[in-house]
Order: sequence, then structure tokens, then C-alpha cells
Amino acid sequence: MHTETLSKREEIIAEITQSVTDFGEKHIRPYMMDWDETQAFPREIFTQMGELGLMGMLVPEQYSGSGFGYKEYVAAIVAVSKIDSSIGLSMAAHNSLCTNHILQFASEEQKKRWLPKLATGEWIGAWGLTEPNTGSDAGNMRTTAVLDGNEWVLNGAKNFITHGISGNIAVVVARTGEPNESGNASAFVVERGTMGFAGGKKENKLGMRASETAEMIFDNCRIPKENILGNVGDGFRQALAILDGGRISISALSIGIAEGAYEAALQYAKERQQFGQSIANFQGISFKLADMATEIDAAKLLTERASDLKDAGKKVGKESAMAKYYSSEVAVRVSNEAVQIFGGYGYVKDFPVEKFYRDSKLCTIGEGTSEIQKVVISRAILKG
Repeated sequence: MHTETLSKREEIIAEITQSVTDFGEKHIRPYMMDWDETQAFPREIFTQMGELGLMGMLVPEQYSGSGFGYKEYVAAIVAVSKIDSSIGLSMAAHNSLCTNHILQFASEEQKKRWLPKLATGEWIGAWGLTEPNTGSDAGNMRTTAVLDGNEWVLNGAKNFITHGISGNIAVVVARTGEPNESGNASAFVVERGTMGFAGGKKENKLGMRASETAEMIFDNCRIPKENILGNVGDGFRQALAILDGGRISISALSIGIAEGAYEAALQYAKERQQFGQSIANFQGISFKLADMATEIDAAKLLTERASDLKDAGKKVGKESAMAKYYSSEVAVRVSNEAVQIFGGYGYVKDFPVEKFYRDSKLCTIGEGTSEIQKVVISRAILKG
């Protein structure tokens, strides 16, 4: 019985991978370099992805979601990111951060209100934790929320926010206590169009250029009292739990980049002739390919372990940090070596690997830098 269930799930994962790949080849690949060049955010793509069920992958069917687990979700992100990791990043931020925060910590009434629009792609979500002065030091955030009668009043700014301008709805973590106090932050939902809530500067980025990254600004932004998620003071604890799952999606994003770069390099190495033979026959190239393939497989196994634990409802902090740390560094190494294998052609935009190379670096920074992952991992292993 267990084997039958397992094979059925593997079949579903294969179908998801094929469906996403087909969609990406038709609707993303022909336009992705134009989006990259102009930093255009193709909002309409996410509506179409919503119709495919990709914008609410972890959301139960009762809220118009797909009701899948992390393994299916990872497969979809890998498939998208092998084509265009900008689109993979936006899909991951929408699903893992904004949508999943509401799914995990909202009341039933709140879930019914917001999840169907997010899960179908009618709305796209943003998630606000990072500020200009506080990245990893989130306990010292300056964005505040003060209760005034039946409304919370938000003031401050968030930066490096995926969909900071275009998001229809944002989950925002704001300080409701004194700086650096325990339990000093709370999570709120703010809908676009709310007075005092605006998008700010859009960042001009090295990579992931079709995924919008921008400021969110709150100037006496008044939201209903009932827009708080959970209890006052729960915000930072909620954010850490969301990041645990979010890191699995960044790991998947990294694997997609690494696989895309590796497959392009492998094909090129077989086709490129030098000294009367394919360059894949030279040990200098073949050993690079061997390292790339091995590291990608190791990244997949770490990510699969984290996904299994997450699907089983078990603690995943250390394992998701390991997966994210290793996979993101692998994405950088593999895409770097892919550029090297392509030689001069690797450096020009007519060939695919320079984009993977530029996009890969974000994976070692977003949702906690590699250094922060080491902090999470070392704390976990030192606790024993």
C-alpha cells in the first residue's frame, strides 16, 4: 500500500513538472530576456499560473488552492526556475511567504477572506519584514503599529520586498513593543488601496530582474483592528516559522538554476569541438561536469529531506537551513562553472548561462544569508 501511494505521488510530481515545463516553454521562455533587459514585471503570467494552480500550491482546496505538499511545490519551483528563475522567485515569495503566513496563522474568517484570491492568482502577495536599517536584526525594526480605537496605525518602511509595488495584499511585520524586547512585533495584513500604504523605489538589480523588488511605505496607514494575524507580540515567532518553510522554496529555486545551468553546459560541452573532438572529452571539462552533477544531487537530497519533514509536520529549522545554505551556494558554483565551460559565449546574453549566473547570487542572500543559515545550523547542533 505504501509503495502504491509513493508511486502515485511520484506520478503526480512528474505530471506537475511536465505541465509547468510546457507552460514555461510557451509563455515564459520567448519573452524572458526582454523582461530581464527592461526589468518588466509580467503580472499577467501569474494570473495564468493561478489558473494552473501554481499560486496556491500549499493551500487546501476549501480555500481554492491545490492542496499539495512541499514535494509537489518544490518540483513546480524547480521546473519554473530552470527556465526563468525570476518567475520562480516571485512564485516562491507569493506562495511561501505571504500566502503561507495567512494559511498558517490567520483565523478561519481571515482565511476565507484572503486565501481564495491569492490561491487563484487574482491577487499577488507581498511579505514585509526587512527594513533599510534591519535585515537579520529584525528585533530592532523601526516600522511601528499602534492601536488607536478600532484601528492599527502603521508607520515606517520596508525594503527589498518582492511585489512591493504590484502586490495586491501584504503581510507586514511591525513593532508593537519596545525595540529589542522579546515579543515586540506583530503581523498584519494590509490591502493595496489602503490610505497611507504605497509602493516606493523599485530596485535596479544584478539578477532576478523580472521579479519586482521594491519598498513598501506606511504613512499613518490605518487598517482595521481585525487585520492582525494571531496575537499581539506573535509577529517575530510567526516570521521565523514562515522562513523555515520559505527556505525550502529558495532551495528549490537554487536547484532549478543549477540544473538549468548544468544542462546547458553539458549540451554545449558535447557539441563544442576543439582540437578535433568534443570539449567534453577533456578532463578539465568532464571533471567540472562531474562536480556539478554530484553537488546538484546532494542539494536535491537535502531539499527532499526538508520537504519530507515539513509535510510530516515535524520541526524543520535546521534541515531547511542546511538545504537552503547548500543549494544556494551550489547554484552559484554550478552557474559559475557553466559560464567557464561556455568560455567567451558564456559571457554574452545570446547564450543562457550568463543569466543563471546573475540570478544565482540572490539565492545566497534572500530569506537569510548563507551566514545566517550557518547561525541557525550551528545553534541547532550545539543545542544537541
